[in-house]
Amino acid sequence: MGINFHLTGKTAVITGGTGVLCSVMARELARKGVRVAILGHSGDKAQVLADEIEKDGGRAIACNVDVLNLESLKKARQYVVDKYGTIDILINGAGGNKKEATTSEELSFFDIDIDALKRVFDLNIMGTVLTTQVFGELFAKTGKGCVVNISSMAAYHPLTRTIAYSGAKAALSNFTQWLAVHFNQNYSTDIRVNAVAPGFILTNQNRFLLTDENGNPTERGRKVLDKTPMGRYGKPEEIAGAVLWLCSDAASFVNGAIIPVDGGFSAYWGV
Repeated sequence: MGINFHLTGKTAVITGGTGVLCSVMARELARKGVRVAILGHSGDKAQVLADEIEKDGGRAIACNVDVLNLESLKKARQYVVDKYGTIDILINGAGGNKKEATTSEELSFFDIDIDALKRVFDLNIMGTVLTTQVFGELFAKTGKGCVVNISSMAAYHPLTRTIAYSGAKAALSNFTQWLAVHFNQNYSTDIRVNAVAPGFILTNQNRFLLTDENGNPTERGRKVLDKTPMGRYGKPEEIAGAVLWLCSDAASFVNGAIIPVDGGFSAYWGV
C-alpha cells in the first residue's frame, strides 16, 4: 500500500483559525483537498479567510465561536456537520499569551492581575478541553478521528517572564497525552491525539518580547536566536507541515506525542 500522506476528502475543524499559525494550516489543508471549517472569535475574519480559500479553489466555511462556551461550541459542531456531514480532524489552535500576564521591568510577579492569568489559562487549556469534549464526542461515536493540539517550547521548560503561558502549555501537553490514552482505552484505537510544540515564531503575542520598536532583536530575542541551532525564527508553513503529517495516515502509529518543531531549540542547552 505504501505510506499514505493523502488528506483529500477529509474535514478539519480549526479553532483559532484566523491566527498566524492556524490560518496557514487552514490554507495548506485546503490545498491538500481537505474541507476546512474555520472557527474564530471574529466571524468576519474567519469569513474573509474562508472566502480567500474558496477563491483559491479550496473548500472552506467560517463560524463564529467562543471556545469557552459549550453552547457556542455545540452550535458550531452542528453547523459543520450540516455543511460537511462529518468531521475527521480537530485542530485546537485557540490560545495565546497576554502582556498583562507576563512579568517585565514594569510589571513584577507580585503585581500581575489574577484575571489576566486566568484568561491565559482559560484560552490555552480550558478552551482546548471544552472544544475536544464537544467535537471529540463525534470521534468517540464513530470510532475514528484525529486531534492535534498546539503546545509550545514553554511546555518543556518554563520561559522566564511567561508565567501563565508556560504553565498553560505544560498543562496542554499533559492533557494531550492523557486524552490519547483515554480515547484508546475507552472508545477506539483508531482515534489519535497529538500536539506540535512550535519553536519561536514572531507573532502578535510575542513580538513585544522579542523585537524593539525598530524591529531589531531585544536582549531576549537575541538569546532565543543564540539558543536556536538553526539561528532563525521559524515560519508558520514549517509548523503546518508537521500538522499535515500528523493528520495523515502516514502518522497512523503516532499517538500521545508532542512533536517539537523548533529549529533544534529543545535539543540545545547553550553549551
